[in-house]
Amino acid sequence: MTTKKYIKNYPRPQFVRDNWVDLNGEWSFGFDDANAGESEGWQRTFGGDRTIIVPFTYETKASGIGEEDHHPYVWYNRSLDIAAEAAGKRILLHFQAVDYMAKVWVNGEYVGSHQGGYTAFSFDITRYVKAGSANQLTVKVEDSKDATQPRGKQRWVDDNFECFYVQTTGIWQSVWLECVEQEYIDSVKITPDLDASSVRFEYQVKGERNASNKLRLETIITMKGRQVKQASLAIDRPWLKLEVDLVHEMNGPWKRSYWAPGRPNLYDVEFILYRDDVVIDHVYSYFGMRKISIENGKVLLNNVPVYQRLLLDQGYWPDSHLTPPSEEALIQDIDLLLEMGYNGVRKHMKIEDARFLYWCDVKGVLVWSEMAATFEFNDNAVQTFTEEWLEIVRQQYNHPSIITWVPFNESWGVGSILRDERQQKFTEGIYHLTKAIDPSRPVITNDGWEHTVSDILTLHDYVASGEDFLKRYANKEAIVNKETTCNQWKYALAEGYEYRGQPIMITEYGGIAFQSDKGWGYGGQVASEEEFLARFRGITQAIKSVDYICGYCYTQITDVQQEINGLLTEDRKPKISLAKIREINT
Repeated sequence: MTTKKYIKNYPRPQFVRDNWVDLNGEWSFGFDDANAGESEGWQRTFGGDRTIIVPFTYETKASGIGEEDHHPYVWYNRSLDIAAEAAGKRILLHFQAVDYMAKVWVNGEYVGSHQGGYTAFSFDITRYVKAGSANQLTVKVEDSKDATQPRGKQRWVDDNFECFYVQTTGIWQSVWLECVEQEYIDSVKITPDLDASSVRFEYQVKGERNASNKLRLETIITMKGRQVKQASLAIDRPWLKLEVDLVHEMNGPWKRSYWAPGRPNLYDVEFILYRDDVVIDHVYSYFGMRKISIENGKVLLNNVPVYQRLLLDQGYWPDSHLTPPSEEALIQDIDLLLEMGYNGVRKHMKIEDARFLYWCDVKGVLVWSEMAATFEFNDNAVQTFTEEWLEIVRQQYNHPSIITWVPFNESWGVGSILRDERQQKFTEGIYHLTKAIDPSRPVITNDGWEHTVSDILTLHDYVASGEDFLKRYANKEAIVNKETTCNQWKYALAEGYEYRGQPIMITEYGGIAFQSDKGWGYGGQVASEEEFLARFRGITQAIKSVDYICGYCYTQITDVQQEINGLLTEDRKPKISLAKIREINT
């Protein structure tokens, strides 16, 4: 069941307006390896000699180019038709993601720039466009092989290696336009409080306020088509808060209307902005009443322990790489995950398309949101990582499906964290900054091993045998007290940090690959489905049998380029019986 205002392919389904223009499709395109485009005036007279299908990057077949060599500077251009009725209104230009540095011009005039490959950004281009006529939109993208740039699984050398794949350069998620009035709702932060049966809204309203114009913001909450609450606020400043009491509703007609796997109840909410009692903005959103907490070594969902059966998902497709080929492709991955008996996904080294999170919200899938790593440590890495990560937390905050933040993984970018105080303090700082924006979700630093401050102790271990796993994890105290490594390689905690009773999970294991000379998996490759299932069953059941372990994450849902350890092929064909996988999981 979708939310009240579901629009297929709408790029930002948590904050929906009816009036929008999709700018995906064919654009003019050009490589600029010598970085001469700006000095030659490409922003005014475009110099590219190719075409590309946005939002697919030039490295992909779906783009129409399919060239995998690294090009540090690329340019895009297209015509923008702005309707005559838009005169007097604001025109907002949205980019869902551009990797890595984007500069934007409209009609040859510089609009602005944005740095960060995984975050959405927008520009108010009102003053640069002419309503009722064609306009020119030009974008220059700068990408690099700098290992201090948050890049995740994108390679920073010429060829793929180990678990690192073809880079992503340029526009890789949707580009679109909105037309709004002079005053409009810019954002709303939604915080449910399950214990108090209430929800808090924090609004930001943009635009010039005139004393003669009375602005009023109305909030309407509905559940399953019936109105639950309505509240109104006078607008006297850019930021406002509203606490809405849902005690009667949650103890009455909507009793136990919580959000959870198998029962993903969502409240629809509308935000309506009035000027002198005339509607000037109307935004549709939704929220879920759910709570994530930690108690007595367990992770609790809505005050009840939840055993997490997660599947690692890197979000790659054979012809479009990091860009989903369609919304249906995102839904397919979620449905396959559920069919295999998993209740959640660890989105690995990637900030996924907002439509993926929407469908996880709707279908009841738990999500761990993980930052794309840097691979060197210095002041520049600290700054670029911090700025982009905080943008991500703010942008994804409202999704009820996200239950855990994972800023660091396996000491990537903080390779000396075991003993290096600077790297340890960096992860502590990210932990506390994340908590300053969102105190409601667990934060993990550093997923896999060598944790500093962390709400969950998460361990990675690709041991192939259930018997060997049980031997390694028989003595919990030896692992958490660093008397032994957790995986015959790494300690669970960094030096100077002690175990404080956190929940313990195995958040990478398995990675089983069938025999092939075209790629790799973890451990020895298997020759048959029977051999695969015996190994999968043995290690999964061993993990489930350890009473102090409260969840796991299997590697992984699909093959990715040279990494062939997926339960599915790259084109989503099952390698083994999904029913048998489900039986073992549940």
